[in-house]
Amino acid sequence: MKHAVTLVLSLLLATSPGANANRDLQLPVLGDTSSAVSSPLEEERLGREVLRLYRSQMPTSSDYQVIQYLETLLNELASHSDLKDPSLQLVVIENPTINAFAAPGGIIGVNTGLMSYAENEHQLASVLAHELAHLSQRHYARQKQKRQQMSAPYYAALIGSMILAATAGSDAGIAAMMSTQAAALDAQLRFSRQFEQEADRLGMQTMKRAGMDPSAAGDIFETMLRATRYSERPPEFLLTHPVTERRIADTRSRTMNLEDREYEQNLEYHLMRARIRVEHASSPQVAVQRFNDALEAERSPVAAQRYGLAFAHLKASQFKDAQAAIAPLLAEEPERLTYQLLEAELLTERGEHEAALKKLSALHQQEPDHYAVNMGYALALMKANQFEKSTALLRKFSRQRPEDPQVWYWLAEVSGLAGDILQVHEARAEYFVQVGAYSQALRQLKNALKRADEGSTHTRILLRERIKQVEEMQRTAARLFS
Repeated sequence: MKHAVTLVLSLLLATSPGANANRDLQLPVLGDTSSAVSSPLEEERLGREVLRLYRSQMPTSSDYQVIQYLETLLNELASHSDLKDPSLQLVVIENPTINAFAAPGGIIGVNTGLMSYAENEHQLASVLAHELAHLSQRHYARQKQKRQQMSAPYYAALIGSMILAATAGSDAGIAAMMSTQAAALDAQLRFSRQFEQEADRLGMQTMKRAGMDPSAAGDIFETMLRATRYSERPPEFLLTHPVTERRIADTRSRTMNLEDREYEQNLEYHLMRARIRVEHASSPQVAVQRFNDALEAERSPVAAQRYGLAFAHLKASQFKDAQAAIAPLLAEEPERLTYQLLEAELLTERGEHEAALKKLSALHQQEPDHYAVNMGYALALMKANQFEKSTALLRKFSRQRPEDPQVWYWLAEVSGLAGDILQVHEARAEYFVQVGAYSQALRQLKNALKRADEGSTHTRILLRERIKQVEEMQRTAARLFS
């Protein structure tokens, strides 16, 4: 079912209606007429709706350290890319398969399986840089322009079957899609080959400007092909980004004249990869055995194997073993934030709340904007029954990340524990908005309006205004996907 959603995503992204022509917007990087077909404002609206659709149907990661790492890497690459507006929205999908995608409006999606698969940060970065190139060159608008001869009924049937497959999870949507999927894939491949080559070239330029290894693009493509050559079905990434021997050769040829140099390997990537491998394991005990085997074999980097072992022990509630595994890491690099956060999580799970909060409070003072620090601190406060402090922290953080459903989810949960029912309704409403459940969001906002004190005129005005905004979002979504 997920494959069907991903397979037709780029076609879905090329179906939106006319845009607001009165707004002053930047033209695409290339001197084409794509803005006449789909404006940046329209793409942003559609991209946000696709993001919410994905969140509502796909299990997204709640590993705040992995998300923070990916956001940092993505923003660094974006600063060296051709994007005119580097503001991005990342969605990390909890899925062991290899996939990544870009959607109009600055949306980047990454499966956790991609990190499990990429052997180093350079290989991961090459995929992200490739997706950024699709955005900077507005390939979706340009591809839509090439498909003007395709009829609206064709797209309507395709979108309807996709949503049916995504929401119902039944064979009905897949069967409905079969009549259009072959033609859709054929059209996508015919129209996208030049865009894939362009994204390869520009992605490698981004890598070079960012001080990363451009040849990593050829490495990961080659590894994907080799690993899946005898499988019945290739990864999603190879379905939507067809890779051939010729394309790999072209990628290799672009790096032949580059300076031969050694590129630094980022330990942080391997630490995050270890976390993902623990989450992907069939059980924490299986992960413990795997990392023990890796340590016995002295598999590099050893620090990442030890960190993975500590995290696996933590997940298995083997707290003494987790402490023993992480102690040498803390002794070697006591200031590394990733190690300190794992130790704080261990203290929290062991019920040593005072020590955990002391550590997290200090980390929050040092890194007040860090995603994992804020969420770790807020959840540790909740587990220590300090509900008001937890809600205050989450409420403040929600202003930094207003489109993050995880922040709103936990703010609603902790507000309930604190007895603040009005804030429960408000936070739940924002959570539902971010997963595209507008009817449920409106229900929560109307409940909040009933709860608001008659004397709180300002609160009631804000709630009524938010209801109007969400109703407009609901209408926009209906227009885009009807």
